[in-house]
Formats: sequence, C-alpha cells, structure tokens
Amino acid sequence: MELKAGVAAVVTGGASGLGKASAQALADAGLKVTIFDIDEYGGKAHADAIGGAFARVDITDEQSVVDGFAAARQAHGQERVTVHCAMTSRRGKTLGWDKENGRYKRLATEDYAFGAEGILVSSYRIASLSALGMANSEPLNEDGERGCVTLTASVAAQDGQIGQVIYGSCKAGVNGLVLPMARDLMDIGIRVNSVMPGIFATPLMLGMKDRNPQMWDQLNASVPFPKRLGHPEEFASLILEIARNSYINGHQFGLDGAIRMPPK
Repeated sequence: MELKAGVAAVVTGGASGLGKASAQALADAGLKVTIFDIDEYGGKAHADAIGGAFARVDITDEQSVVDGFAAARQAHGQERVTVHCAMTSRRGKTLGWDKENGRYKRLATEDYAFGAEGILVSSYRIASLSALGMANSEPLNEDGERGCVTLTASVAAQDGQIGQVIYGSCKAGVNGLVLPMARDLMDIGIRVNSVMPGIFATPLMLGMKDRNPQMWDQLNASVPFPKRLGHPEEFASLILEIARNSYINGHQFGLDGAIRMPPK
C-alpha cells in the first residue's frame, strides 16, 4: 500500500509507548492519524504534536469504539491503516498459595475474563470494526487493497511466564486471530498481521531503571543481541513496513532481539 500524504490511520494506545511511536512514524510518513486512548491528556497532546486527531476510546466498550471510529472518519476519512496497541489485563497464577487460610486458591474466572476482554476480544473488536469501514470503501490500488490491520501480540504468546496465564494465553489468541481473519478478508483486499514485541523501553519499563537498577541491568543482559531493551521506534519501523508492503499478510512477526523468556 502506498503510504502517501492524506491516507488515514488509527492507532489505539497512541498516548504512550509503542502506540505513541507508531502514531509518530505514521504521521512522519504523511498519514493523518487519529489516536484512540483513555488518557485524554497524553492522547490529545501527542495528537496535537503530530497534527492528528484524538478520540477518547475505551477498547472494552463496544459503543465507545464505534463512536471512536465515527469521530476518526469524520476528522480524516476512512482509515486504511489500523494499529492496535492498547490493552488491559490482570496478573496471577492459576493456583496461588493463600497464607492466611493455609491452602491454595484459584485465579478467579472473572479475572481471566477481564484480561480476555482487554486483550483478545478488544483485538477482534478493533480489527473487525475497522475492516467493516474499509470493506465499504473503494480499493486503493490495482491489487484491490482496501487497508491493513496490525495487532499487537507479545513474546508471551509463545513463552508465557509464571503469572502470565491470562496475558500469555490471550496474546496467543491474538496471534490466532490473524490467519483466519486474513483469509476471511482476502476477497475484500484487507490484510491482517500481528507483531510480537519482546521487552521494550516503554514508560512502564523505564520506571524500573530507577526503582531497581539491578533488575534493569538483568533485563538488558537477557536479550541475546542487541543487549538492550527494544526502542519503541523499532516497533514503529516494523509497523510502517507492514503497512506499506502489500505482500505481508497473515503473519505474526517476532521483534525481540532473539530473546526466549524463561519460566520466571
């Protein structure tokens, strides 16, 4: 797909981290970007900085997402590039020791369902609603391409650690969406892919640098090469390539410096 000036894009979680870097890269390529985020202050500030638009969107709420796409399309027209980075989840082991009662307790189904909604269901929601808008728009090129959707999975989709039964399995589910959805949409000309980032220097991780320098150093050393956390701009670079290369479809891309996560 030609990423020419004026093409519209939507980036969820665009107020910070990987989403912020992706929104910046797309804007730098000339696209008109709308940021979806629940962080109104950060989202509006970054949208203003890149000459884009902002919509406060809760990815776990269907109507909020529908309204967000309506606002994005009113501002910039039909999005042709959608990048989904936002998520919400919880953490816990399947069974954990309850010291107070001297017995094991189970991670509640409600906690699992919360993570499934915030990771897997929201990925389907964003991808399918965006695809619906693309499908009802004219093709962009002689291949009949109408747009592309890139979801964010994680290395935990393949190497889920202790305490990541929710996160790991739901991110694996995100990868599981990719090929069947790409095949569902192949005759419409909409591509679907995912990226599995390893350990990246997002604001959440950067906070550890001061709190626990030893752990920070261990994390950097755990990456085979280069021995550092990934830069959000490196994630954004892959997002751009997936968007512009029309032959990339139905794939899950690892972006992790060859790291393989240990059990804990």
